[in-house]
Amino acid sequence: MTALNRVPSLMVRAGTASAFAIAAVGGSVVVPGVAADAAAATPATKALKVAASKKGSPYRYGATGPRRFDCSGLTLYSFKKAGKKLPRTAAQQYNKTRHIGSGSRKAGDLVFFHSGSNVYHVGIYAGKGKIWHAPKTGDVVRLQKIWTKSVWYGRVK
Repeated sequence: MTALNRVPSLMVRAGTASAFAIAAVGGSVVVPGVAADAAAATPATKALKVAASKKGSPYRYGATGPRRFDCSGLTLYSFKKAGKKLPRTAAQQYNKTRHIGSGSRKAGDLVFFHSGSNVYHVGIYAGKGKIWHAPKTGDVVRLQKIWTKSVWYGRVK
């Protein structure tokens, strides 16, 4: 058995190893918190964080930020800040996303509210059945539970 072959068993017995020893056997160094942060740094999760940072911003029809938003203006702004381009309206955004089932939804996906085939509202899925969105005139950007089953989900490409 070579020294390289013994390193993993030494790590198991001792419980620790230097970064050099791990690299010598082709492993990777795991630093607490770093892997989760790296995995979370997708455009979708960046857009979700941007939308959440706009909490309390007033709704204004046709507004795309940075201080006021309508529903699709918030999603457009949030994804633009995350490096992704979306069209202007909720219906156009639906047509530009990869459509996914509710069982595949992830935080950062878009949630499209529809009546029949008409998409009339959009928000960003935050997990646990909630979205960040700009609801309506007189309201503000906020986190809210999805209130209907008439939704479709889309993932920004």
